[in-house]
Amino acid sequence: MEKHEGRDAGTIRLDDPWYDALAVGWGEGGDTSPPIPAQSGRPAPGASHIYLEVQRSAAFQEVRSRYRRFVVPATIGFFLWYVAYVVAATAAPEFMARPVAGAVNVAMLAGLGQFLSTFLLTWAYARHARLRRDRAALDLRWTVFEQERDQERTRATGSGR
Repeated sequence: MEKHEGRDAGTIRLDDPWYDALAVGWGEGGDTSPPIPAQSGRPAPGASHIYLEVQRSAAFQEVRSRYRRFVVPATIGFFLWYVAYVVAATAAPEFMARPVAGAVNVAMLAGLGQFLSTFLLTWAYARHARLRRDRAALDLRWTVFEQERDQERTRATGSGR
Protein backbone atom coordinates (compact mmCIF):
# COMPACT_ATOMS: atom_id res chain seq x y z
CA MET A 1 0.00 0.00 0.00
CA GLU A 2 1.36 3.38 -0.96
CA LYS A 3 1.44 6.50 1.14
CA HIS A 4 -1.03 9.13 -0.02
CA GLU A 5 -0.54 12.84 0.41
CA GLY A 6 -2.74 15.76 -0.43
CA ARG A 7 -6.49 15.71 -0.92
CA ASP A 8 -6.92 11.90 -0.81
CA ALA A 9 -4.70 11.32 2.23
CA GLY A 10 -7.37 9.73 4.43
CA THR A 11 -9.18 7.59 1.87
CA ILE A 12 -9.15 3.82 1.86
CA ARG A 13 -8.05 2.17 -1.34
CA LEU A 14 -9.87 -0.92 -2.55
CA ASP A 15 -6.62 -2.86 -2.82
CA ASP A 16 -6.10 -2.44 0.92
CA PRO A 17 -5.97 -5.98 2.40
CA TRP A 18 -7.73 -4.77 5.57
CA TYR A 19 -10.63 -3.19 3.65
CA ASP A 20 -13.96 -4.70 4.63
CA ALA A 21 -16.66 -3.72 2.20
CA LEU A 22 -19.39 -4.90 4.58
CA ALA A 23 -18.19 -2.62 7.39
CA VAL A 24 -17.68 0.56 5.37
CA GLY A 25 -20.20 3.19 6.34
CA TRP A 26 -21.37 1.61 9.60
CA GLY A 27 -22.31 4.26 12.10
CA GLU A 28 -21.50 7.13 9.77
CA GLY A 29 -25.10 8.23 9.35
CA GLY A 30 -24.85 8.39 5.56
CA ASP A 31 -28.45 7.37 4.90
CA THR A 32 -30.59 10.07 6.46
CA SER A 33 -33.62 9.54 4.21
CA PRO A 34 -36.77 8.41 6.00
CA PRO A 35 -37.70 4.76 5.64
CA ILE A 36 -40.00 3.95 2.75
CA PRO A 37 -43.41 2.69 3.88
CA ALA A 38 -43.96 -1.01 3.35
CA GLN A 39 -47.10 -2.44 1.72
CA SER A 40 -48.89 -2.50 5.09
CA GLY A 41 -48.42 1.26 5.56
CA ARG A 42 -45.85 0.86 8.33
CA PRO A 43 -42.25 2.02 7.77
CA ALA A 44 -39.88 -0.62 6.45
CA PRO A 45 -37.65 -2.03 9.19
CA GLY A 46 -34.21 -0.47 9.39
CA ALA A 47 -30.88 -2.13 9.97
CA SER A 48 -31.32 -1.76 13.73
CA HIS A 49 -34.50 -3.84 13.49
CA ILE A 50 -32.57 -6.59 11.70
CA TYR A 51 -29.85 -6.62 14.34
CA LEU A 52 -32.36 -6.69 17.19
CA GLU A 53 -34.17 -9.58 15.51
CA VAL A 54 -30.91 -11.50 15.17
CA GLN A 55 -29.94 -10.69 18.76
CA ARG A 56 -33.22 -12.15 19.98
CA SER A 57 -32.84 -15.29 17.87
CA ALA A 58 -32.09 -18.67 19.41
CA ALA A 59 -28.99 -19.07 17.21
CA PHE A 60 -27.43 -15.85 18.55
CA GLN A 61 -28.27 -16.78 22.13
CA GLU A 62 -26.61 -20.17 21.59
CA VAL A 63 -23.42 -18.53 20.26
CA ARG A 64 -23.32 -16.17 23.25
CA SER A 65 -23.99 -19.05 25.62
CA ARG A 66 -21.14 -21.11 24.16
CA TYR A 67 -18.86 -18.09 24.46
CA ARG A 68 -19.76 -17.52 28.11
CA ARG A 69 -19.46 -21.21 29.01
CA PHE A 70 -15.82 -21.10 27.94
CA VAL A 71 -14.72 -17.57 28.84
CA VAL A 72 -16.14 -17.24 32.35
CA PRO A 73 -14.54 -20.41 33.82
CA ALA A 74 -11.30 -19.82 31.90
CA THR A 75 -11.06 -16.24 33.17
CA ILE A 76 -11.81 -17.23 36.76
CA GLY A 77 -9.34 -20.11 36.62
CA PHE A 78 -6.56 -18.02 35.13
CA PHE A 79 -7.16 -15.17 37.59
CA LEU A 80 -7.04 -17.57 40.56
CA TRP A 81 -3.81 -19.12 39.21
CA TYR A 82 -2.25 -15.65 38.87
CA VAL A 83 -3.37 -14.54 42.35
CA ALA A 84 -2.06 -17.80 43.84
CA TYR A 85 1.33 -17.12 42.24
CA VAL A 86 1.47 -13.55 43.60
CA VAL A 87 0.26 -14.58 47.07
CA ALA A 88 2.76 -17.47 47.22
CA ALA A 89 5.58 -15.16 46.14
CA THR A 90 4.77 -12.64 48.89
CA ALA A 91 3.49 -14.90 51.69
CA ALA A 92 5.82 -17.89 51.31
CA PRO A 93 9.16 -16.64 50.00
CA GLU A 94 11.05 -19.56 51.54
CA PHE A 95 8.82 -22.05 49.68
CA MET A 96 9.24 -20.14 46.40
CA ALA A 97 13.03 -20.07 46.92
CA ARG A 98 13.23 -23.86 47.35
CA PRO A 99 15.57 -25.26 44.69
CA VAL A 100 14.15 -27.79 42.26
CA ALA A 101 17.09 -28.49 39.97
CA GLY A 102 20.33 -26.55 40.20
CA ALA A 103 19.62 -22.82 40.07
CA VAL A 104 15.97 -23.38 39.11
CA ASN A 105 13.61 -22.85 42.01
CA VAL A 106 9.83 -23.09 42.58
CA ALA A 107 9.31 -19.39 41.78
CA MET A 108 10.99 -19.76 38.38
CA LEU A 109 8.89 -22.77 37.51
CA ALA A 110 5.70 -21.04 38.61
CA GLY A 111 6.62 -17.94 36.63
CA LEU A 112 7.30 -20.00 33.52
CA GLY A 113 4.03 -21.78 34.23
CA GLN A 114 2.29 -18.40 33.98
CA PHE A 115 3.63 -17.95 30.45
CA LEU A 116 2.84 -21.52 29.50
CA SER A 117 -0.71 -21.29 30.82
CA THR A 118 -1.24 -18.04 28.88
CA PHE A 119 -0.22 -19.73 25.62
CA LEU A 120 -2.30 -22.83 26.40
CA LEU A 121 -5.35 -20.73 27.23
CA THR A 122 -4.95 -18.76 24.00
CA TRP A 123 -4.71 -21.99 22.02
CA ALA A 124 -7.75 -23.44 23.81
CA TYR A 125 -9.78 -20.28 23.18
CA ALA A 126 -8.94 -20.23 19.47
CA ARG A 127 -9.75 -23.95 19.16
CA HIS A 128 -13.04 -23.54 21.03
CA ALA A 129 -14.01 -20.59 18.84
CA ARG A 130 -13.13 -22.46 15.66
CA LEU A 131 -14.97 -25.65 16.62
CA ARG A 132 -17.98 -24.33 18.52
CA ARG A 133 -18.75 -20.73 17.53
CA ASP A 134 -17.23 -19.57 14.25
CA ARG A 135 -19.57 -21.41 11.87
CA ALA A 136 -22.69 -20.32 13.76
CA ALA A 137 -21.43 -16.73 13.96
CA LEU A 138 -20.67 -16.73 10.24
CA ASP A 139 -24.18 -18.04 9.54
CA LEU A 140 -25.62 -15.20 11.62
CA ARG A 141 -23.47 -12.65 9.77
CA TRP A 142 -24.65 -14.07 6.45
CA THR A 143 -28.28 -13.89 7.62
CA VAL A 144 -27.85 -10.21 8.50
CA PHE A 145 -26.16 -9.52 5.17
CA GLU A 146 -28.99 -11.18 3.22
CA GLN A 147 -31.68 -9.34 5.19
CA GLU A 148 -29.96 -5.98 4.62
CA ARG A 149 -29.55 -6.75 0.92
CA ASP A 150 -33.23 -7.71 0.64
CA GLN A 151 -34.18 -4.52 2.47
CA GLU A 152 -32.11 -2.41 0.06
CA ARG A 153 -33.72 -4.15 -2.92
CA THR A 154 -37.15 -3.43 -1.48
CA ARG A 155 -36.24 0.22 -1.04
CA ALA A 156 -34.84 0.42 -4.57
CA THR A 157 -37.95 -1.10 -6.15
CA GLY A 158 -40.25 0.91 -3.88
CA SER A 159 -38.67 4.24 -4.79
CA GLY A 160 -38.89 3.50 -8.53
CA ARG A 161 -35.18 3.25 -9.31
